[in-house]
Amino acid sequence: MQSIHQGYPTETLVRFLKAREWNVPKAHKMVSCSSCNINILVDCMHWRVQNEIDKILSKPIVPADFYRAVRDSQLIGMSGYSREGLPVFAIGVGLSTFDKASVHYYVQSHIQINEYRDRVVLPSASKKHGRPITTCIKVLDMTGLKLSALSQIKLLTIISTIDDLNYPEKTNTYYIVNVPYIFSACWKVVKPLLQERTRKKIQVLPGSGRDELLKTMDFASLPHFCRREGSGSSRHSDTNNCFSLDHPFHQQLYNYIKQQSMISEPVEPIKQGSFHVDLPEPAAEGTEIAKTLESELHKIENGNGLSESLDGLKVTDT
Repeated sequence: MQSIHQGYPTETLVRFLKAREWNVPKAHKMVSCSSCNINILVDCMHWRVQNEIDKILSKPIVPADFYRAVRDSQLIGMSGYSREGLPVFAIGVGLSTFDKASVHYYVQSHIQINEYRDRVVLPSASKKHGRPITTCIKVLDMTGLKLSALSQIKLLTIISTIDDLNYPEKTNTYYIVNVPYIFSACWKVVKPLLQERTRKKIQVLPGSGRDELLKTMDFASLPHFCRREGSGSSRHSDTNNCFSLDHPFHQQLYNYIKQQSMISEPVEPIKQGSFHVDLPEPAAEGTEIAKTLESELHKIENGNGLSESLDGLKVTDT
């Protein structure tokens, strides 16, 4: 439980209640903390125990070249902090291919970043600012989004289900930038399916989102793909590419995991192989969204006769 709340049990309880629309029976579906008589997180804690999640930060993905391949195909990184002290995470949705490793490696990598955020990044930010900082900002780059994204929906649904069940309400705001036509078309049909709580968190910004994001963070904390005034940024457009394994965030993360592996198993050599986590069944809402996305993508590809050349078009009306 301490791994989950990191010194802020009340804020943690509120997160789970928010995620269940303040429905106490739903949130309670999750042990009862007898010392404080508060109902909390049964399902989440069962998941953590059964899958040994507390140990995942001592399980590096090796060798380093293979981990680099994972990072190059699952684009995520941390570019800095907002003016309020919230970590800014960047996600390259459009250019992520998820084709260099098995599903279990990508799930392991995703959970490791979640755990590093919750156990290291957020506690450090809270200490620096002298107040609880328990959420982050995410900037989603849609550059390069193509119809081939259809093949990634299953994996992305698994990852989003893990987050919804075990890391609820960890994101304060989602900013979506560099939006191509294909996203605009899918967003129209997906948006009505989202809970109002989630819809309110999502802001689709024009172009690279630079001007709007500078109201929230300094230029140094902008993800590299937002630093141009226009749109169409590529993942190689800046030497401070926060997706790269060479970026300070990923270097610190990987070194931390290697150090933890030496502490937990100082004699045993690090073995190659993924850290298997039970993959959850998507919730009804997630399944409906996935099916709707698949249907819309098929319409774009076949029914409407649109080609991937439309992917290069950008929307200006958000």
